[in-house]
Amino acid sequence: MQTKKRRKTLTQRQWTLLGAFLTPLIIMTAYFAYRQMAPFGSSSLLTVDLGQQYVDFFAYLRRTLLHNPSAIFYSFSNGLGGEMVGNWAYYLLSPLNWLLLAFPGAHLSSGIFLLTVLKYGLAGLSFGWLLTKVTPHTGLVAITLSTAYALMGWTIANQLNIMWLDALYLLPLIFYGLRQLMLANHWRGYLFWLTAMLIINYYMAYMICLFMILTFIWLAVEHFSSWRTLALQAGRFALGSLTSGLLAAVVLLPTWWSLTQSKAQYTVTSFKWKFEFFPPKMVAKFFMGAFNFDQMPDGTANLFIGAIALLGALFYFVDKQQKLRSRITAGLITLFLAASLCVQPLDLLWHAGQFPVWYPYRFSFVVGFWLIWLAALTLRPNFRPGPFATAVVTFIVAAGCFYVGENLKKFAFLQQNAFWLGAFFVVIALMIYTLPVLRRHWIFPLMFFVIGVTEVTANAFLSLNNISYVSQGEYANYTNELQKLVNKTQQSDHGFYRIGKTFLRTKGDAFQTGFNGGSVFSSALPKATPTFMGNIGSPDGDGFVEYSNGTLVTDSLLNMKYYFQQKQLSGALAGSNLLPADTNKADLASYQAVRQDHWATTYRNPYALPMGYAANQDILTLKNTTADPAQYQANWLAALTGNQQDQKLYSAENFNQVTFQNINQQTKITGAILQKKSLLKPASITLTFKPTTNDAYYLTFGSTVNPDNATFVLNGQTLNQYKTYRNTIMVSAADHAKGQTIKLTIQLKKGSLWLQNFTLYRLHTAQFKRAVTTLQQHPWQLTKHTDSAFAGTVTATNAQQVLNTSIPYSQGWRVRVNGHRAKTYKTVGMFTAVKLAKGRNHVTFTYWPPLLNLGLLLSGLTLLLTLGIGWWRHRRASR
Repeated sequence: MQTKKRRKTLTQRQWTLLGAFLTPLIIMTAYFAYRQMAPFGSSSLLTVDLGQQYVDFFAYLRRTLLHNPSAIFYSFSNGLGGEMVGNWAYYLLSPLNWLLLAFPGAHLSSGIFLLTVLKYGLAGLSFGWLLTKVTPHTGLVAITLSTAYALMGWTIANQLNIMWLDALYLLPLIFYGLRQLMLANHWRGYLFWLTAMLIINYYMAYMICLFMILTFIWLAVEHFSSWRTLALQAGRFALGSLTSGLLAAVVLLPTWWSLTQSKAQYTVTSFKWKFEFFPPKMVAKFFMGAFNFDQMPDGTANLFIGAIALLGALFYFVDKQQKLRSRITAGLITLFLAASLCVQPLDLLWHAGQFPVWYPYRFSFVVGFWLIWLAALTLRPNFRPGPFATAVVTFIVAAGCFYVGENLKKFAFLQQNAFWLGAFFVVIALMIYTLPVLRRHWIFPLMFFVIGVTEVTANAFLSLNNISYVSQGEYANYTNELQKLVNKTQQSDHGFYRIGKTFLRTKGDAFQTGFNGGSVFSSALPKATPTFMGNIGSPDGDGFVEYSNGTLVTDSLLNMKYYFQQKQLSGALAGSNLLPADTNKADLASYQAVRQDHWATTYRNPYALPMGYAANQDILTLKNTTADPAQYQANWLAALTGNQQDQKLYSAENFNQVTFQNINQQTKITGAILQKKSLLKPASITLTFKPTTNDAYYLTFGSTVNPDNATFVLNGQTLNQYKTYRNTIMVSAADHAKGQTIKLTIQLKKGSLWLQNFTLYRLHTAQFKRAVTTLQQHPWQLTKHTDSAFAGTVTATNAQQVLNTSIPYSQGWRVRVNGHRAKTYKTVGMFTAVKLAKGRNHVTFTYWPPLLNLGLLLSGLTLLLTLGIGWWRHRRASR
């Protein structure tokens, strides 16, 4: 009889777990199919950072694991080149990512769909498993709460941040592991799952670790028996957490080093104790559909968990069957979490000392988990709220609904129909909780399931309908064409070089199609890279660089050997944006067209220097003393050649004619502030020049001279320019245009425009060619080249020369000259150089991540020690 009963209970649990897994998975699959997301139709899940950043890292993951393992630790697709441990640790270490190996090329978007719905399902499964292990819930009630967890507002709003979703299915397992560690002295679960989380995504793991401190406090109070027991529990918690950290050291230590070069340099060191917004505004986010695109860069936390779960959490605090000390502790924790959602220093604490760039309150998934967990504790079979509890909860929800309803116009993210529908679900949920006849009736679990799942499903539909997505054709066609261009170039030239282009889908195109480029968008981007890009006149930001404004000088020094340029199509294809223009590059006239297809032309740069060459040692002591990118480039080249005359590589030129429309006349253009005479009429300035030579001409635009403030028309065509830049950029205006009239029209979009650092420059091309020819005479002749290793010979004509490379400087590079370890030097704050002996030198570069060896040692020893202790305990227990 006992065997049958046990088998029946096990079957019920299995059915519950299957339902908890399939319900959110089916709901989201149905929604994506309805929206015709690939593989179901012509759209895709690619949107915002998922379409502009993460998909490129996934393409890199596939290419690296299947074709180019040398790029695991270092890749020259990472901007001008960079270490990859930080990127793996943040974006790519989810074990589910291995599924992407089955989705090549443009089909990667279908793989992302599979990953997304699978993580929804696993989140439901994990929470359902927790419920069946700790609470009496099974069946439809457990499935409903699990679905509420998997489809809560945080998940819906952040599903595009796909690498964060692993935290959803690991958090319940870590929570249960900590509970078992404290109450039963069982270590395995906590150690395994917390270590897994630390390895898979250290960023979300940090937030979970903070939440585990709160969890420990609550569990310690809930199950307090004696101070001695509490001390033992605290010791196990501290030791278990430390052990997990040591087990994950193989990832955490090299990642920490990576962060010291990148994100850690932006940590906020000063803050104010203040509210970031009026706290009651958060109440609106408990309603369904309370999300739109504007909430991504700057909004309140996404707190929706459904009326069923929300009311359950509220009832917990007035449920007399719960221990008073537990309710008080839970209340204090809830208040702390609420304060963290609106008080600046606490917000910074959860985000490791940095304000999020987009996607605010990233930690709020733990708030959703906490509230749903409290609801699960409340909803026992014998739960019967009394009149006082019912009155308190009714008053709270009524006050919340009244506040949101009265201020609905202030919440642009919440539509009126969504508000009233949400209020309806609150009423129905309140009836389910408080009407005894429903609680006793057999239909209760079914009503609970239908109401709960319907509401969270409606929230998913309403919220995600507010977001636009990249079409599958836009992604696939662009990727396929760029891949063809890259493949043909690499098949014809097996050397080591970089490729530039004048069109853009994402700044991670090099990751997507496997070439060495100059652009990247990454949270692990070293600060030195955007600083350098800003110095040379290309767009940069804290997390991105876009090499769209290369000149003949920078193309040469950065080994940009090939360029792809989109064709200007005519006829039925006129205006096609298969390869959307990113920049104007008139100086391609100085390069050689070597190949073309229907969409683009490939150019070869005859002035591209190799990855390394013998240069003057002046480069080792060059300091940046100018904010002018033209002068910066000239100083850079002069230091390499040792010829001071090369510092005069650029000269400022005057415009032949300047005309003003609805703007007061200006005698000086650079630094002028243009003011509209009449604010209601169009205003523009037209500048004309006629080159007297076939030299290359460039314009510099200060950060105020940007597409947000003005429209730029060059020779009758809209000037293509990447929009976001914070430093002065250089724009290619003319080349091989002797005697031609070049006309630039600037149309003001606002009442005024400051022509900050607006100057016309001429590059003395003949002088530039002589300098480049000098540097090309003694190249580093590579006999081996991969992303993480180089070997070759270079000849120095005297003892004052160095091997100058365009390999970004890093402590991870080990260099040997003629078999001996050599000191490396950082040049222009960015690249690597080594001193040479006179004559022929054999030089090798190899990359190994800093602190990886120490991490391997610590993780290995800790693993052996942990396994040894586990074996000893098992043997002792079995005696």
